[in-house]
Amino acid sequence: MNLLSINNLSKIGREKPLFTGVTFGIQEGEKAALIGRNGTGKSTLLNTIAGVLQPDEGTVVINKEAGVSFLPQNPLYNPEDTIRQHIFRSDSKKLSVIKEYLELCEHLGEKDSIQKRYDEILLIMDNQDLWNYESQISSILSTLGIHDMERKMGELSGGMIKKVALAQVLVEDTKLLLLDEPTNHLDIRTITWLQNYLHDMKRSLLMVTHDRYFLDAVCNNIYELSRNKLKLYEGNYSQYLEKKEIEAEIEANTERRIESVLRFERQWLLRGPCARGTKIKARIDRDMQLINREKFQADKGFTFEVKGKRLGGKVLELHNVSKNFTKGFSSTGTPVIRNFSYKFTKGQKIGIFGDNGSGKSTFLNIVTGILQPDSGTIEVGVNTKFGYYTQNPVFKDTTLTVLEYIKETAEHMTLNDGTKEVSATKFLEEFGFEGKIQHSPVSTLSGGERKRLYLVRLLLENPNFLVLDEPTNDFDIFTMNILEQFLMNYEGCLLLVSHDRYFMDKCADTLFIMEDNGDISGFVGKCSEYIDYREEMEKEAKAKGEVSPSLQPASQSSATLSAGSNAARNACCEQPKKTKLSFNEKREWEQLNIDIPNLEAEQKKLEEQMSSTDYTAVQKATERYNQISAELEEKYMRWEELSERA
Repeated sequence: MNLLSINNLSKIGREKPLFTGVTFGIQEGEKAALIGRNGTGKSTLLNTIAGVLQPDEGTVVINKEAGVSFLPQNPLYNPEDTIRQHIFRSDSKKLSVIKEYLELCEHLGEKDSIQKRYDEILLIMDNQDLWNYESQISSILSTLGIHDMERKMGELSGGMIKKVALAQVLVEDTKLLLLDEPTNHLDIRTITWLQNYLHDMKRSLLMVTHDRYFLDAVCNNIYELSRNKLKLYEGNYSQYLEKKEIEAEIEANTERRIESVLRFERQWLLRGPCARGTKIKARIDRDMQLINREKFQADKGFTFEVKGKRLGGKVLELHNVSKNFTKGFSSTGTPVIRNFSYKFTKGQKIGIFGDNGSGKSTFLNIVTGILQPDSGTIEVGVNTKFGYYTQNPVFKDTTLTVLEYIKETAEHMTLNDGTKEVSATKFLEEFGFEGKIQHSPVSTLSGGERKRLYLVRLLLENPNFLVLDEPTNDFDIFTMNILEQFLMNYEGCLLLVSHDRYFMDKCADTLFIMEDNGDISGFVGKCSEYIDYREEMEKEAKAKGEVSPSLQPASQSSATLSAGSNAARNACCEQPKKTKLSFNEKREWEQLNIDIPNLEAEQKKLEEQMSSTDYTAVQKATERYNQISAELEEKYMRWEELSERA
């Protein structure tokens, strides 16, 4: 069944057409992604399909039997509405019944009339076979951390508003979803859940996202918006990349052949042939068409390495650092960070993994000195220069133009080899600031554009210790590739928070895990490896009946929303607890978190020495390298053993 039909759709932007002549459709069961560079009109196209914007030309037809649910990048809401009112705003009769059922569950026992209506609703739920649907809704709400349904929308944070809006479209009884950046503001574990949910659901999907793992796992079609046109690539994102590579090679070969023909034709045209003859006129017209054709433009593939300030022997040391904050709606003051010690060394690239509210941003603020710990000490090396990308950067003077703002820092960037400089203008272009926008005031930029601009300036300052808090939220995939290449070759220290698993895998080789009790544990490996490790641990724990709070999947607590059910009561029963680390084991485990990165750093230096022409030096380096490898193997095994109980 055809759910969506788009015919000859066009929309003009501020300066030029965003897209023209767009024609395509979405079939039942199709899960498609819309990709393209920032500014090409992806969100505009979604908003036009959803009916939020009117097209300049063309038509959008949505199957009446299907219905459509739309998640915009910046959801609209009434501040006075409760979460329940916002989520169940749909006209669906099924949702109306479930809404009333959930409301009655919260007021059972207050009045006899409520009990009577509750019994009637139970009968309706049975007759319409809505229990499975209600269970799915409860699971979605619980997984997204939505529990207090009576809170006003105006009281929520931006991230929570996005979660409520996401819940709204997921629970609606429609067959087509339009999602604009659905993973923004979600932690990695929730993103993994959403990825599996969208993959398994029977509804059709058209979404904009820059999460490449998400694209690969969910989508079976990729629509690329480029040069004002939309083109379909069948398959997931990996298959799209393969086809683009072949396509680029074919276009480049075609371009070379055309240029070869034109070299001869230009010489002929310069001789001034008479255009009176029909054949000669046709040849001249053909040549002019070739000369004025839209030429093939390969992706720029811009890469760079900055010449940063050299780090000293001491980079950054944290000694028994602790911080207490009230988390979520709790008033217990649970520690966010507890007795954490670590010595950073040159070249370390560490990602921070934790659920929303676990204290990731708090940790970054303490590391950079913006926030003081409640106890413990922090020692910063003399040569350490932080570059801190915050989620909400502050601009002192928004009357400056984009180019003026950047030139306050530097007009040129010297690359790492010292032989080449990149101008501020060029640098801006590579991060999506092209043409007139460079001469526009910062005040005219969107929130996402300001964040990208802030990152450009930060990189131009050449810091040797980069601290990045969610830098990818407002980047397209192509710009993220540039940043990834930079970070992979970056010689300073990197501390990174990101919900983008692909980005984390590329840029970080070690993780700090923010635990619920305020401890920070370590994991040597990639983010995806840690997710696999956690899933394996959860499976083992379930098999043994040992579901601990730290390993319990977020979706498991969903049963508690189904009032009075046996599943709800069983879910709340106490489970056997794992044996915790003894004091000495905890000290040993903390020391391993220090020793392992130090040994790995030493190994990296030895690899450089092993390429020397001095045989004696190579022999010594090789012996030490093998010794460290043996030590690391033992330490890895012991670390994994202790980590299971940490």
